[in-house]
Order: sequence, then C-alpha cells, then structure tokens
Amino acid sequence: MQVLTIANRKGGVGKTTSAWAIAHALANRGCRTLLVDCDPQRNLSLILPQLPIDKHIGLVANGEATLAQVMQPVGSQLWLVQATEAIVAAEKVLGTQMDYIMVLKSALDGLEGKMDYVIFDTSPSPHSPLAAAALTASTATFIPVHPEYLSYEGLTSLLDVVARVKKSFNPNLQVGGLFLTRYSSTYRKRLHHEFVDMLRQHETLGPLLMQTTIRENVALAEAQVNRQSLQEYAPSSNAFEDYENLTTEILERLAACTT
Repeated sequence: MQVLTIANRKGGVGKTTSAWAIAHALANRGCRTLLVDCDPQRNLSLILPQLPIDKHIGLVANGEATLAQVMQPVGSQLWLVQATEAIVAAEKVLGTQMDYIMVLKSALDGLEGKMDYVIFDTSPSPHSPLAAAALTASTATFIPVHPEYLSYEGLTSLLDVVARVKKSFNPNLQVGGLFLTRYSSTYRKRLHHEFVDMLRQHETLGPLLMQTTIRENVALAEAQVNRQSLQEYAPSSNAFEDYENLTTEILERLAACTT
C-alpha cells in the first residue's frame, strides 16, 4: 500500500484538484484508492458525492476511529474519509497533544491489504497538525506548483518541513516530485517560463521537476461542480489527458523509489 500526500504551503496551486484527479485516475485503473480530506476548507469533500455526516476525519483526529472505520465509498474502487465542520475543533485539540504527529500513521491500521493507495489532501497552513501528521504517515509527497515567484517560498518551506519529518519521524518519506499546474510550454507567459527555467536549473529542485504539466482547462471546475470525475464529465479534455499522464509518471516515480 502506497500512502501519498499532496501538499503545498501556498494555496491556489491545484492541490485539492490534483488529489481528486489522481485518485480518480488510479481508481479507473482498478486500484483501490482512499482519499482523506485533512483540510479544514473541506473542498475535496464538497466536490465528491455527498455522504452521511456521522463518519469523518474529526473522529480520527480525536482518536475515536481508524481511517478504515470512517471511510465511505464515493465511486468504483474509490473511497473518501470526508471532512465536516467538526474538523476545525478537532484539529485545534489535536495540536495540543504530545503525539499528534503520529495520529494518521496509527489510523492506517486495518487498511493494509484493503487499499492500494491512500491519498491525503492537506491544508496549506504552516501550522496544520493534520498536514504534518499526513507527511509522517506517507510513503511520498507530490507537490503541485504554480509557476510564479511567490510560489517559491511556499515550496522551499514545505521541503524544509519534509526534511524535518523525515529526520525525526518518518525516514522512509520521499519527495516524489514537483509538477506544474496551470502551465504549458506553449503559453505566452514569459515570467512563468523564467520561473520554470529557474526550477530546472536548481541543484535540488531540478531533479524533482516532473515532465507532465497540467494545462488550464475549464473542464476541471465544471466536473467538480457536477460532482463527477473527469472520465465521466470530460474524457476528451486536456485536463483528463494531463492527469492521466501525471498519474502514469507518479506510478513510475514510486516504482523507482522502491527499487
């Protein structure tokens, strides 16, 4: 079972959309996939089919349940641990506990053999206990990046957190890669291209930059409003093609990490 965190310390980079699209792509390939909404904004839960509210991530944060006990089906081969309004209070309490960083790793009990992939969608807040706990529970983190200079600080800040988590709590944690969102090499946005060139030339970040980029596409927002996957809503769209290619590249990188 591979456990992934989609993370960035800057909002608006396509983090939730990417977790949603990658999970659907994996499920469409027959992989048993669990999405876990760890973001108090709850956007992931709002773009998937509505569920009864008695099962949610707050129960996991409070130590009252494991992920297996609160996950609910939202599609073929796809499950969700939703976030409800209770997540805000639960995360505040969680942050006061000495062992908060281990809460999601412990909550994975019972999933081995039942799931192929677990994907955590996390808050961009630098003070989110659940975001740190997700990294502690993960095999790898994949980082969506919008090609603008303001993204750089959030990116380097997140990589510092990953390094600290890896050193102190999760020596197996890998940065699987960085992928560009709302970007194409054909776009006429000079500053974006300069930022991408800077990433490619960076000694540390360059090798992490993935080949696949996610182009701007209205089909993403439309599919989410309709609570449908890209495969259901727009299988001929650029968005569907891009996330299919990204998922293939993620699987290749995960295979390389384990060899």
